[in-house]
Amino acid sequence: MDEAVMGMCRRLTLFTRKEEIEEQLGVEIPDFKASYNIAPSQQVLTIAANKAETKAGFLQWGLIPSWAENQNIGFELIHARAETIDTKPTFQRLLSRRRCLIVVDGYYEWNGEGTPYRVILNEEEVLTLAGLWDTWIGASGEEIASCTMIMTNTNQLLKGLNERMPVILDEGNREAWLDWTISDGELLKRMLTPYESGKMRVYQVSERVNNPCNDSKELVDRV
Repeated sequence: MDEAVMGMCRRLTLFTRKEEIEEQLGVEIPDFKASYNIAPSQQVLTIAANKAETKAGFLQWGLIPSWAENQNIGFELIHARAETIDTKPTFQRLLSRRRCLIVVDGYYEWNGEGTPYRVILNEEEVLTLAGLWDTWIGASGEEIASCTMIMTNTNQLLKGLNERMPVILDEGNREAWLDWTISDGELLKRMLTPYESGKMRVYQVSERVNNPCNDSKELVDRV
């Protein structure tokens, strides 16, 4: 069985048209190739902000902290727990100043039998997932900007699939999440709650999604 079946939210999709994303989020989005099976270590579309601007770009999925000896740690830091994000040293320093949104239009989950499902919003709008980012510079000068996805307890809709789910931020919370003037850890943690079940839906997809080499539109079809 593929490793993704054993993990939580280890595959993403993003094939919504660039213009639609820009209209929904109000941010200019760089050109990108549609992907129906984004895996850890691959690039994900993100939005981050600083004092000067809010900007979209691509980060490697799997956090490599600036202090890491090598980039292999990224495979261990795909996710971060919402409950301890303000106390674990790896994430604590990023919470105040290096927050981002990971932009997707769906993600995959697997049930206990290994059957894959796709999770989307009812209106099929893009999802903005809470994340943290950092930049690592290797001994040879190689620079990698990477991110991790914040996970919280699951909602009622997804309980049969997993005990955890990504933090999905609605319009109000995503603006606050990107507000560089906010650094209060407790205030930020209050945003990291399960998304409403009634605004989401889930459906079964092909087991071909188990293989990260597969990346075609048929992966998101209902079976």
